[in-house]
Order: sequence, then structure tokens, then C-alpha cells
Amino acid sequence: MHTRTLLSTCLLLLLSASPAAAHAEHGVAGGFISGFMHPLGGLDHLLAMAAVGIWGAFLGKPLVWALPVTFPLVMVAGGVLGIFAIPVPGVEEGIALSVVALGTAIALAWRAPVAIAVTIIAIFALFHGHAHGTELPAAAAPEAYATGFVLATGLVHLAGIAIGWLLGMRSGAWILRGIGLLIAMTGLWIMAGSPALA
Repeated sequence: MHTRTLLSTCLLLLLSASPAAAHAEHGVAGGFISGFMHPLGGLDHLLAMAAVGIWGAFLGKPLVWALPVTFPLVMVAGGVLGIFAIPVPGVEEGIALSVVALGTAIALAWRAPVAIAVTIIAIFALFHGHAHGTELPAAAAPEAYATGFVLATGLVHLAGIAIGWLLGMRSGAWILRGIGLLIAMTGLWIMAGSPALA
């Protein structure tokens, strides 16, 4: 029963966001709470972060921890670029593509080599971080805001790892692949409906 409750909580967290809303409002004011809620408010960010954890759990050591560590570290670097208004081409496209690509990797049960998996995660994290960073200068407490969104990102990664482990322990590999397919399809839906990608 405990396993079902944990899995249900993780899935509820992933389904509680609205599509592509995390970076739709520029000039978000606030500190830690605002930063913490920001990545949870957009389905694109939320699914990509969860997919990092799920894919890491599927790939096992060392990637189960390397991917969720790489993502927030590089995301901070992307955030710094955004703070200083250093352009990164194709940010919106990169974010949507991250959902499609990571969902597809899970759906195909792709066992990428360590270097390739980390590189893929780093590239996508740069786009996600830049989207967050462009809003940091207008925040009332940028350091607290950044701390909040990095913490939220880590928690969603952990939720993804929990989903991957729980389903893996219960021989639910086909369910994980189905989740990956749903993530990828949602990414395509986000790409189709995003004004920035039209």
C-alpha cells in the first residue's frame, strides 16, 4: 500500500501543471516560494525534469545520480546566461524538444553510454535554465528564487527516480515505456501548440 501511495503522489505531482506555463510570464516577482513554484507550473519543465529521473533510474548507476546532478548544475549555468541577457538560440524549441527526446529515450528503453546521456541532459538543462534565468532579474530576491527552483527541480528528479525504481522493482518496464511514450507525445503536443514554435 505504501508503494501505491508514493507512486500516486509522484504521478499527481507530474499531472498538476498547466501546459507551457512555466516561462510564459516574464518578470515573476518574489523569492524562494516563487522560485520553487515556477518550474512546477509548466508541464514542459515538469515532464522533462521527471523524465531525467525516470531515464536515470532505468539506466542505473552511475547515471541514476549523474543525470539528476548534471541537470540542475547546467541549469544554473543557463540561468546565468539568461540573467545577463546572453542569447541562446532556440530556447523554447529546445525545451519542447527535451520533452520529446527524453520521453522517446524512455519509450525505446535506450541505454545510452554515460558520456552521451550526460551530454544530452546538459544541453537540455541549458535551455531550461536560460528560460528561468531570463526572469531572475525582475525577482525581488534572485538568490532565494534560484535556490527555490533548483530545489524544486531536484525534488521532481527524485520523483522521477522513485517512479522508475518502483515500476522497475515490480517488473513494470512496459509501464515505464508507456509513460515515456506519453511524455514524448505530450512534448509533440506542446510543440504544436506553442506560439513560439508556430
